[in-house]
Amino acid sequence: MRPWLAVPLVLALGLAVRAFAGGDFAKYAGVALYATLIYALLAFWLQPVWAAVGATGFSWAVEFFQLTGVPAELSERSVIARLVLGSTFNPPDLFWYVVGAGLGVAVVRGQRGRKVVRRR
Repeated sequence: MRPWLAVPLVLALGLAVRAFAGGDFAKYAGVALYATLIYALLAFWLQPVWAAVGATGFSWAVEFFQLTGVPAELSERSVIARLVLGSTFNPPDLFWYVVGAGLGVAVVRGQRGRKVVRRR
């Protein structure tokens, strides 16, 4: 899948999961898809493994930033801030960011492994 197509697709999927599913599934699927979205953005410029490392690192940085309380304050004022920064540090999220970045790598590698058949 091309990164330019993956970005809106992953964003829509993440918002849909949060809107239509509930409980832990929705929470952790949203967390993983957040990292997948960052991966898709980085995949424009980086090789798959480096995009995954960057997506994981960025996601972890945002998660640890939540320990400061600044994202919680911003999230009270803005839905966008809540979606981008979250509000509360949650250690299991660190694992799910790795899963989301790995999902991005798996999709890219799966697409590269497919042969393209052209019809005339």
